[in-house]
Amino acid sequence: MNTPKRKNLRLPEYDYSQNGVYFLTVCTRDKQKLLWYDNTYPVGANSVRPADIMLSAYGKIVKNAIQMIQPTYGVAVKLDNYVIMPNHIHMLIAIDDCGRTLFAPTISRIVKQFKGVVTKQIGKSIWQRSFYDHIIRDEQDYVEKWNYIENNPARWLDDDLYVK
Repeated sequence: MNTPKRKNLRLPEYDYSQNGVYFLTVCTRDKQKLLWYDNTYPVGANSVRPADIMLSAYGKIVKNAIQMIQPTYGVAVKLDNYVIMPNHIHMLIAIDDCGRTLFAPTISRIVKQFKGVVTKQIGKSIWQRSFYDHIIRDEQDYVEKWNYIENNPARWLDDDLYVK
C-alpha cells in the first residue's frame, strides 16, 4: 500500500537539547479557533496588551500549562515570551542544560509534556500533530521573533494561520 510519508520537521542530526533559543509554533487540530472567545485579543507574557482580554476555557488551560514550563524544568529552561492566538501559540524558549546530561530537556520533550498536560486537563487532544520550530541564530533573529510574538495579535487577520 502506498501511503504518503510525513515530512520530518526537525533538522536532521541537530541536538535539540543543546543550549540555545527556539521559536515554537503549536497549532490546534484543523486550526480550530478554540483558545479565544470571539472578538477578543490574546494574552502573552511581558506584553502591553489590553487588560480585558478573554481567553476561552481551553485558552486559560493552555496559558496555565505554558506558565508551568519554566518551573517544571527549573534553570534548564526559560520561557522568554509567548502569545496565545485563537488557533495556535508561539513561544520563545531558551535551553541551558547547565551541564546536565541525563534527561536533559529537549524541545520535543517540552512540547510533548506541554501538550499532554493540556490534553489531560481538557479530556481530549486539541492539538495538531507535531509543531514548528525555528532555531534562533543570533540577536537580530531573536529580536525579530520577539517582535513577531508581540505584534502577532494586531496582525491576526493577515496571519498565515488565520481561518474564518
